[in-house]
Amino acid sequence: PFFTFMGLILERSGMAEDLLDTIGQLFGPLRGGLAFAVIFVGALLAATTGVVAASVISMGLISLPIMLRYGYDTKLATGVIAASGTLAQIIPPSLVLIIMADQLGKSVGDMYAGAFIPGLTLTAFYVGYVILVAMFKPRWAPALPLEARTLRGGKLLLRALTTLVPPLMLIFLVLGTIFLGIATPTEGGAMGATGALMMALARQRLSWSLLRQAMETTAKLTTFVVFILVGARVFSLTFYGVDGHRWVEHLLTGLPGGEVGFLIVVNA
Repeated sequence: PFFTFMGLILERSGMAEDLLDTIGQLFGPLRGGLAFAVIFVGALLAATTGVVAASVISMGLISLPIMLRYGYDTKLATGVIAASGTLAQIIPPSLVLIIMADQLGKSVGDMYAGAFIPGLTLTAFYVGYVILVAMFKPRWAPALPLEARTLRGGKLLLRALTTLVPPLMLIFLVLGTIFLGIATPTEGGAMGATGALMMALARQRLSWSLLRQAMETTAKLTTFVVFILVGARVFSLTFYGVDGHRWVEHLLTGLPGGEVGFLIVVNA
């Protein structure tokens, strides 16, 4: 619940808009700069919110019209937004990883530590893809025209610092304390929620209506997750009752090619 609450407060307080605007200006002179900004912001939002819908909706509403206005290919623009939005599934703190930890009987901290490198690798692949598109199909990913780059020099640097430092501090507050063993994942979530409230307060965007909306949505999402866990438990008990797990295990361990064979079949 803390992670969800944190994500909703950050989304509603307009952090995504500020980040996209600033990073778009930073990467503006590069071909595919807006796409890089979307990927970078997607990774940042994933590491602070953990809520997929929040990332995709806010980035879709803000960046898609801008990308299309400046001549980006529709498929590339929508693809980049959808792909970078789903980074919230894998980059900690992720709701999916919390549910998986419960199902697998592992600690949430271990799941977070395990997912961190794959999440960053996936982000790097997205960036690599955009670089290739900008090289081979330059018309698909143009640079921002000069009149669209309103911030320059010292102003841009100051804006980048004031916009980027708080989310990065928040990421350290949440993930750093968990990885260093100072806080449990629940305590890390509570620290993140407090940090998000402080950020919203500092931006003068915290109001009773925003708080109420965030709390109500947190309650709804938490209830959804609890019911998923109840359903999963009922399903798994029935499945175990008829030895389904042994059947699946033998089916997969009997595949030719060992671990590589298993990976190929699962991906296919």
